[in-house]
Amino acid sequence: MTFRALVVEKTGPSEVSAAVQTLSEDQLPEGNVTVAVEYSTVNYKDGLCMRADGGLVRTYPHVPGIDFAGTVESSSDPRYKPGDQVVLTGWRVGETHWGGYAQKARVNADWLVPLPEGLTTRQAMAIGTAGFAAILAVLALEDHGLQPDQGEVLITGAAGGVGSIATAVLGNLGYEVAAVTGRPAAADYLKSLGASRIVPREDIDSVTKRPLESETWAGCVDAVGGEMLARVLGQLNYGGSVAAVGLAGGAKVPASVIPFLLRGVNLLGIDSVMQPYERRVTAWKRLATDLPLDKLDAMVQQANLAVVPSLGAQILAGQVKGRIVVDVNA
Repeated sequence: MTFRALVVEKTGPSEVSAAVQTLSEDQLPEGNVTVAVEYSTVNYKDGLCMRADGGLVRTYPHVPGIDFAGTVESSSDPRYKPGDQVVLTGWRVGETHWGGYAQKARVNADWLVPLPEGLTTRQAMAIGTAGFAAILAVLALEDHGLQPDQGEVLITGAAGGVGSIATAVLGNLGYEVAAVTGRPAAADYLKSLGASRIVPREDIDSVTKRPLESETWAGCVDAVGGEMLARVLGQLNYGGSVAAVGLAGGAKVPASVIPFLLRGVNLLGIDSVMQPYERRVTAWKRLATDLPLDKLDAMVQQANLAVVPSLGAQILAGQVKGRIVVDVNA
């Protein structure tokens, strides 16, 4: 049995190439569940996996794709049987283990979750790791007391995948959402998802000398990091929390401890890779109920395997709005 896959190969000391190839099932890595993949998606990490200097892939040839959804073909694990629809995000699949940019994938059963009732495999990948991380951030903020009547919630990098879904979920739950973007053309898009107002990126992307500013935000989902995260910490309401999801603006945070000591703010780290099974199931159930599917459809563009390398470069350059769903069979 053969199948099509996007394969990244090393072509020089500091060069790689990515192209669609035909592979055989015996080339698949070890695992106890084989899945007929239907859809994958394009995330920031996927872009890195298609670059020689991305720092995530160790062994070539490699099939990237950190997410996928499809139907079980065979399984030696009693939790899954042929015909079951499943979703995979995280566990370094697509980085150290062959991933979802293929018509077939073989993985460990522990890495899968059942497709939530009410979602199709395409919708699950419209959500993908970005949406999974976004709902984990919402859950963490709720766990630390955030409620809709406490004031505005800031979303940084709002036009990206994480930000788009966080905006739609929080707006649907009744929160006032302030969406940060550096793309003025994205304002109408973000308001259609549920943003109450738009905050220009230049208003909040530089560090101030003051460790504390006026209390402005009840909470924050931050996909940017860097100087913007440092600025937000000084603007949180007393006892407020920021859920840190990404580092598009840099890994270093030039922050003061003063907001933690004088306002009791919380910095919550959100990991979408190694989340335990029960938390994953809870998160996916919340996505199925709290994310308006009509708004999900509005943030999606569809692609095939052949154009994924160019889309990977675009997402690294911050040129992708919303979510990209990859139909691996197209």
